Order: sequence, then C-alpha cells, then structure tokens
Amino acid sequence: MRIRLGRHGTVLLPILAERRKLSVTRISRLSRSLVGLALVAVLASASGAAVRGETFKSPEAAFEQAMAALRAGRVDRALPALEYAAGKGMFLAEFYLARVFADTRGPYTDHAKAYMLYQRLADQYADIDPDDDQRAPFVAKSFTALAGYLVRGVPELNVKPDPERAAEYLHHAATFFNDQDAQFELAKFYLQKEDDNPVSTKQALHWLSVLTEKGHAGAQAFLADLYWRGKFVDRSPIRAYALVTVAVENAPAHERIWIEDIHQNIFCGLPAAERENARGLIEFWRKQYGRAPVMDRYGFSRLQIGPVRTCSNGEIVRLPGQTLGVQTSSGESTDVSTSALKTTENPVPPAAPAVAQGDAGGFGMHEAGAVVSESEH
Repeated sequence: MRIRLGRHGTVLLPILAERRKLSVTRISRLSRSLVGLALVAVLASASGAAVRGETFKSPEAAFEQAMAALRAGRVDRALPALEYAAGKGMFLAEFYLARVFADTRGPYTDHAKAYMLYQRLADQYADIDPDDDQRAPFVAKSFTALAGYLVRGVPELNVKPDPERAAEYLHHAATFFNDQDAQFELAKFYLQKEDDNPVSTKQALHWLSVLTEKGHAGAQAFLADLYWRGKFVDRSPIRAYALVTVAVENAPAHERIWIEDIHQNIFCGLPAAERENARGLIEFWRKQYGRAPVMDRYGFSRLQIGPVRTCSNGEIVRLPGQTLGVQTSSGESTDVSTSALKTTENPVPPAAPAVAQGDAGGFGMHEAGAVVSESEH
C-alpha cells in the first residue's frame, strides 16, 4: 500500500493501519453466524433464474446484462441476472442485488436480504485497501447502507436499533474509505444526537463545510437549511439561499426531491429583492463549489426534469436565470423568465425545512450511492 498524505503532508499510514485494526476487530464480532447462515438461502435463490428459464454464459455476462436492464429501467430483467452472478460470488453483483432489495420504491423490496448482502460485503471486505478503486467505494457504500438499517433496526431479522454500532459503521466508511456520503451521514448523525455535545457539533459542521467545498449537494442543502433556521450556526438567509441554489444545480437525480424541498422553502420565504441581492454570491459559489454533471461507470446519469413548484402566493419557484417554455396565443412556444409568471391554480405551499429525510436504505438519502429504481435512470 502506498503512503497516504494528509492535508498538510502528514503521513497517515500508521493512523490508517491502527484504524483498520480497530474497525476490523469490531466488525468481526457482528452477528456473523446469523448473516452467514441466512445469506446462503439468499444467494441460493440464484437457482431461481434457471427455474424462470433464464440462462447465462457466465457471471460476467449475466452482470453486464443486468446493468443494461437497469439502465433501461427493467429491474425485473436485471434481478435474475444479478441473482445468478451474485450466487457465483461476483462482488459487484452482490452489491447491486442489495441495492435492488433495498429500494423502497421498487417492487422487489426485501430489507432482510439487502441487510444480509450488505453485511456480507462489510464483513468480507472491511480491511480492503481504500485505494482499491474497483471495490473500496462499494464497500464504503455498504457500510453506509448498513448504518441506515441499524438506526432503525431490521425487524425481519430481529435486528434491534443500534445507533452506536451505526456510528461505528459510518465512522469507518467516512475516515478509512474517505467516502463523502458516509461523511455526510455521520455529520447528520452527530447533529441529531440529543446529548448537545459541542465536540460532536463541531465535528459535524467540519464535515459539512468540507463536503460543501467539494460540491456535495446533500451537504450543501443541509448546511443551507441550518443557515436558514439559524440552527447550530448564525442565521444567514442570503447564505442559505445562495448555497441551496448551488445544491439544486449539483444534485443527482436520487437526491433532487428533498433538496428541492429545502430550496422551495427558502426561495418562498426570502423576499424577491434579497434573492436578487444574492446573485453575486450565487455566481461566486457556483464557480467555487459547483459540480459538473457526472455519469457513473455503468451509464446512470442525472435527471434534470422535475415538476414546476410554486409558492403559496402563486410565484413559480425557479433558479436564477431559469426560463420556462410558454405557449403564446398564436400557438408558438417562447422562453420567458419565470419571475414574470404567476399561477393561482393548485399552488404548492413552501415545504417545511427537512433536516433528516430518507428510508431504511440510508437515512437522509433514498439509498446511498448507486441507482436502481426506474426514476433514477
């Protein structure tokens, strides 16, 4: 393993080695017997592919077929291929199969199976080299997903809520693997604790600040909400509006709904004159903290289409400079600034600030990391 340097050139190898030893020791004690035995049945379901008449040349071919099906929004076609490849021990197939089972919006939700698959990956690869770009990012996502489950528990497996263990998983993913989503979830975890620990609050704000500078949309929106409400930081409506505007622009498809909720709340609560005054700060932060649209290794891209939102007074919620196509009386389409448009039909009231939103697959996120549901392709 190559020596890793800290922000100021400090050698981190001894620290990482000790952290690895502690984390792996803790993780090795976590209910392996339950997961190991039950997972045999999960992966044995790969034989169901044969029952359904599915045949595959190899695990690799099955996996590629599954990815193509997911990109096309055909989870039903992807599932047997993932089951087959996972049953043959293919690492990425196990991860994406867990994602399918963890997707609360899909027809194949099975949190028990998702939990067991994530736990298997965490147990088996907890000490993998964090520089292993082929597997380490997915192991980190597995730890983050497990933490989400442990916050709530998994009744199907009689797994009780265990916030302390969830924090250990998040800390391992955030520090050992340097995973941004885990760092974000860890920051929220610290702020949601009820012990009013100033050290935890300071750590949380540190993570949010670092992630904001790196262009993490979730952290930017979350911090914007704190600025808007004056929670843990001095209230600053202008900063809140500027930051959440950048967050919406940075947001991937699976994060857009809750981030746009926060944007709508701030947009509708801030007078138009103050929104106009924020333009300079928005432009500066857009250049500093903007993140270019990305497409992952399997072709899942961000969606930019969403419903038109309105404030309670009928004003359309928009981003600075955004235009909407409007049909004129002659039937022609023209682009006009949404600031000039009003509507009184079915107005959407400003959403309440949302500090913690999500599901069992990852608290605060629909499901941390990969995209598996139709709406995310």
